[in-house]
Amino acid sequence: MKGLLYLEDLTCRQTLAITSHRVLASDLNEHETVYGGRLLEMLDGTASISAIRLARASNVTASVDELNFLAPFILNDSLCIESYVSGVGSRSIEVFAKIIGEHLTTGERFLGLTAFLTFVVPDKQIILPQVTPITEEEKIICAGYKDRKLEKTKKFARQKELNQHISLHLPWDEN
Repeated sequence: MKGLLYLEDLTCRQTLAITSHRVLASDLNEHETVYGGRLLEMLDGTASISAIRLARASNVTASVDELNFLAPFILNDSLCIESYVSGVGSRSIEVFAKIIGEHLTTGERFLGLTAFLTFVVPDKQIILPQVTPITEEEKIICAGYKDRKLEKTKKFARQKELNQHISLHLPWDEN
């Protein structure tokens, strides 16, 4: 079709993005662990790199579909965020992300967080490529994409219905 931009298929590894951070006192909450909102900010930034590596076009975060805090990060730990594309729709891109922590004084590594995020490419002229998993982890993660997409579609329909009942009036004007 004229005007459409077709991209070549990639491996998950070709969409891999990795960022590392050292936990500083300014990252901590009142529990002396990294504030969850700070983790979300870093996670979204890294995952967006994976999405753009697939689309080679502007995209936006549509949703954080699943987020699992598994272990806390504390002062002087390091965080290594790894993300890669785990599924592709017509304009949507699912990205799997994990945060691996390291207690820098002992070298002990641990899984601190896993997440699935969805990004959307607004440009309808782009035909997104598919991804092929290579490693055992990628194969397991990508194998669940169709089920996650189906559940997300159902959840989106429920959310759309709920949105019809959400008030936009100023709270003090409500009776």
